[in-house]
Amino acid sequence: MPRRLDAISDGLKQALLNTSFENQVVVWLMQDGWQVFTPVLDHGYKTDILISDGKRYFRIQIKTVDANKGKKQEVSNQWGEIKIDFVIYFARNGEWGCIAPAFSENKKPLNAPEHKMFLLKRNEFLTAFHTVDN
Repeated sequence: MPRRLDAISDGLKQALLNTSFENQVVVWLMQDGWQVFTPVLDHGYKTDILISDGKRYFRIQIKTVDANKGKKQEVSNQWGEIKIDFVIYFARNGEWGCIAPAFSENKKPLNAPEHKMFLLKRNEFLTAFHTVDN
């Protein structure tokens, strides 16, 4: 079995983890029947994933949070005035996430009533995704 023998930098480790969360969302949404598009470059447009049901399109931003800060931590609006529809947060050192409609406030509690928490399982994610309001 192949093993990694070289150390990787913390920055690379974080980039790999972030990309793995984006790819996980792509897989789960494709399994749910969505058309999923990934920008070649999202710098400035704040769209990690674009999805469509054939009639509508939704722009999604994927972010990570520190699980040690808990589900009551505040999350920041990192997209400003750019039009996105949803933000999906993953606890980078935990087994849970949260789906939120994009918000215009500077900060918001992660566990705000309109946000939907999920465990890192496809059915949990899709249940949260189907019940979050836009």
